[in-house]
Parts: sequence; structure tokens; C-alpha cells
Amino acid sequence: MVSQTVDLLKNELPLEQEAVVLPEDVVTGLVLVDIINGFCTVGAGNLAPREPNSQISGMLSESARLARLFCEKKLPVMAFLDSHHPDKPEDPYPPHCIVGTDESNLVPALRWIENETNVTIRRKDCYDGYLGSMEVDGSNVFVDWVKNNQIKVLLVVGICTDICVLHFVCSTLSARNRGFLAPLMDVIVYSNACATFDVPLHIARNTKGALPHPQEFMHHVGLYMAKERGAKIANEVSFGAPNRQLTTADCSQ
Repeated sequence: MVSQTVDLLKNELPLEQEAVVLPEDVVTGLVLVDIINGFCTVGAGNLAPREPNSQISGMLSESARLARLFCEKKLPVMAFLDSHHPDKPEDPYPPHCIVGTDESNLVPALRWIENETNVTIRRKDCYDGYLGSMEVDGSNVFVDWVKNNQIKVLLVVGICTDICVLHFVCSTLSARNRGFLAPLMDVIVYSNACATFDVPLHIARNTKGALPHPQEFMHHVGLYMAKERGAKIANEVSFGAPNRQLTTADCSQ
């Protein structure tokens, strides 16, 4: 029944994806959203998977591959880590990724990036990495990262597709449209390096306070809404030959 519903959704809301070639002479920044134990490692916390999950495993593999590639090329990488204070709950979710616990740390496959000079790590206490980058003086770590590195293309991966990834992408696109993120032009979400969690209907009905969250359904919805806001959705990402002049169209060809 779930697969039939997902098929119906995809028929009614078709999502065009594209193979994206990133020009070698254009600065592309990689954003890793919440690829931490509390969301990705089996049994690591209230919002971690209860058993191995192929969508999450695929996301981890592709994200680690891209992180390695970006670090080899010395391109800018920013990693957001969900990190909450115990006295500041994030309703409707149970306590998760508490500051100082291993839940809020990078998964083992990405722990190595903490020692890379091209990587910026930002702990955040909200869904949205853009808002979570705000400092008390009004400055924004993410905005400064884009400007200081002269990033023109942003490649976004991580978890959850329909929550933290989507919130961050929407805020970033709004800021770009307002002219706050020059020289940023394009935001690309790589679908195979994104994932979300799974709460089937029968589990939600028997869990106090839980909402149904069918994984494949919500993953598609998250990607669709990101595209609706102006992001490009890629099902393949690679680096290519230098581009004579960057345009929005060039980045998707």
C-alpha cells in the first residue's frame, strides 16, 4: 500500500532531476547537513534509525565520497551539526542530539573532516542552518563563509531531506534572492546524498506524540519543495572542464 501511494505521489508531483557537472574554475561549496550519530547511526538516540536503513546508508556513502573529493580539491566545506541544550526542547520531537553527547557528533565515516583546513564546522540548535549560523552581534557564519570563499555554487547533502535540508535550502534561496549572498548563484540538492527517517503509520498510531513519516514519501516531498523554491535537484554530480562563463544554465548541464 505504501509503495502504491508513493507511486501515486510521484505521478502527481513528478520531479525532474538532472546530472550536474560542476565547472572546475567555479568555486563550489559543499554543505553537509546534520550527518551525525543522532540521525544516522543505528540505536544512537531517540531520532536515530532503529535498524540499518538503505536510504540513510546510501546518503552516508555519497556524502563521504563528496567530502573526500572536495577536500582533495581544497574547496570550501561547511558541516552543520545539530546540537541542542537540554533545557530548550525542539517540539514536536523528543530530546535529541544534546550538546556534549556523541549524538551531536559527526558519524565515524566523516569524523576525519574535523582536521581539514578547508572545512568549517557549525553547531546549530534549530532546524535551519542559515538561522543557526546567526551570532549575537547579528553576523552570520554561513553568510561570511559564502562571501569569504566567493562561492558561486552550493551543493547541499544530508539529513533530513524534508526538514533540516529543506529549511536550510529555502532560507538560503530567499537570502540569495534578496542579494544577501553575493556571489552565490545556484543551490543544488543532490538527491542520492540526502535521506530522511521512517515512521510508518502503524508505528505512529501506537506511539504517543508521534506523527506518521513514511520515508520515501517525505524524501520525495522534500526534494520537490526544494525544487519548487528554486533549487536544482541532481541525481548525479561530477566535476567537469572549466567553464568559460558561469550562468545558471551552465551549472545544470
